[in-house]
Amino acid sequence: MKILVAVDGSRYTKRMLAYLAAHDEWLGAHHAYTVLTVVPPVPARAAAALPREVLKAHHEEEAERVLKPIRAFFAKQGLAAEFAAKAGAAAEAIATLADKGRFDLLMLGSHGHGALGNLVLGSVATQVLARCSTPVLLVR
Repeated sequence: MKILVAVDGSRYTKRMLAYLAAHDEWLGAHHAYTVLTVVPPVPARAAAALPREVLKAHHEEEAERVLKPIRAFFAKQGLAAEFAAKAGAAAEAIATLADKGRFDLLMLGSHGHGALGNLVLGSVATQVLARCSTPVLLVR
């Protein structure tokens, strides 16, 4: 099974990884894992004032901050994985990669913004579910 694991380094990511580790059916060499983190974009006015190399370095540093412990988790489990980082809107980037990459499953942790937050902003998980045709395993 080809599995996309979307991570942001939050406690919800940790819960999802704990779920993954606790369920043997999700582990093993018979699965191909891709781990994705999405770095929030720098506001357009700030980005216009910064050199491209500075923006690239910022995105890489932020992605590595999230991915470093995830790499350690996969290594500890003895699992091979590809790691990817994108900058932009999280829901759009996750759903796009899940569909274009022809993944069999998308795993992600669910954030709880509360009713007002979801009304105004919408949660990433809700937006991914709305945009993505790939089956999603949402871990709370």
